[in-house]
Amino acid sequence: MCRVRPDETGTVNAEFLVLLIVVVTALGFDFTNGFHDTANAMATSIATGALKPRVAVTLSAILNLVGAFLSVEVAATVAKGIVNLTDTGGQALLIIVFAGLVGGILWNLVTWLLGIPSSSSHALFGGLIGATIAALGMSGVEWSGVMSKIVIPAVLAPVVAALVAAIGTWLIYRITAGVEENAKEEGFRWGQIGSASLVSLAHGTNDAQKTMGIIFLALVAHGTITADTAMPFWVKFSCALAIALGTYLGGWRIIRTLGKGLVEITSPQGMAAEASSAAIILTSSHFGLPLSTTQTATGSILGTGIGKSGAEVRWGVAGRMAIAWLFTLPSAAVVGAVCWVIADAIGGLPGVLVVFALLLAAAGALYLRSRRNPIDTSNVNEEWDGGLTPPSEKAPSSHSAQV
Repeated sequence: MCRVRPDETGTVNAEFLVLLIVVVTALGFDFTNGFHDTANAMATSIATGALKPRVAVTLSAILNLVGAFLSVEVAATVAKGIVNLTDTGGQALLIIVFAGLVGGILWNLVTWLLGIPSSSSHALFGGLIGATIAALGMSGVEWSGVMSKIVIPAVLAPVVAALVAAIGTWLIYRITAGVEENAKEEGFRWGQIGSASLVSLAHGTNDAQKTMGIIFLALVAHGTITADTAMPFWVKFSCALAIALGTYLGGWRIIRTLGKGLVEITSPQGMAAEASSAAIILTSSHFGLPLSTTQTATGSILGTGIGKSGAEVRWGVAGRMAIAWLFTLPSAAVVGAVCWVIADAIGGLPGVLVVFALLLAAAGALYLRSRRNPIDTSNVNEEWDGGLTPPSEKAPSSHSAQV
């Protein structure tokens, strides 16, 4: 059980500062979610040339912003389906939420640095679950909700997405078999713009709301609102803006992996991948399932390679992604648990400030490491060289030019 209990919170100002740090950290996670998941919507459009890189991320950012306002079903699932609200409250629950967010952010940054498209959703839930177990024990987690709303969809999403995309790709090439290749590519590039836009809109309806749910949970813990209160507008707006800004930043390392590393993709395949991803993500948002858009998009792209005869699928890259997916929940959970232990050992606001400082230091170190081998609009579309190593770490390409 937490050392910091609701009746040991100290001054009202200290508890409010803890809440403020939790909200800022949640928006920071939302920001990393944005640039981590830009690839889900735009990687194939950038890879095929349907959209220029900077245009693609700008369009995606705008549609993420709009999509965040369309539904709150996923936000309600996050707030009420993961942590047992009756087991704790006040500052104790705020510290659990904070530690979980730190776990999610650090996993997002590590996988971004490595160019691996892992699930931001699972990083968030893993961090939250780890912090909750450390603080409250196994009973603090709603395991039935974790299984039905996270684990099962995570297993099914990439498989279903791959199947839908494979069938769609096969049908597209079957129907357009008599169409001249250049005309086919040009036509489907326009189709890609529409389908990629739909994925971005769907991403906003799903991922931005996960952070809304976390902030809602923090507000309930602080006593600002009750569990039955409607989602405050400022929460919706701030989360929508944070994920849109992150999306605009780009996340070029992951865009390169999904666009060039998994399948040598063409415009018809790109349209099939994006259309299947959008359909699955929008369906999950309607039913309040916090689905991993990364796993859905990756499954769709993989499916287009299966559905096109003679297409090259890099199963080694897919295997490394799958390994990262398996480690996401437990890795983020370990970090979340460690962060809670540190914060709890120091106690109250000072403990939260120490962990927050460690988060900033780790994030800064990872960013500085990324600048040794930057990936941006100038090299995101370079030919895949057989590994996840960024092209700038190898011999420079003669055709690498700023877009």
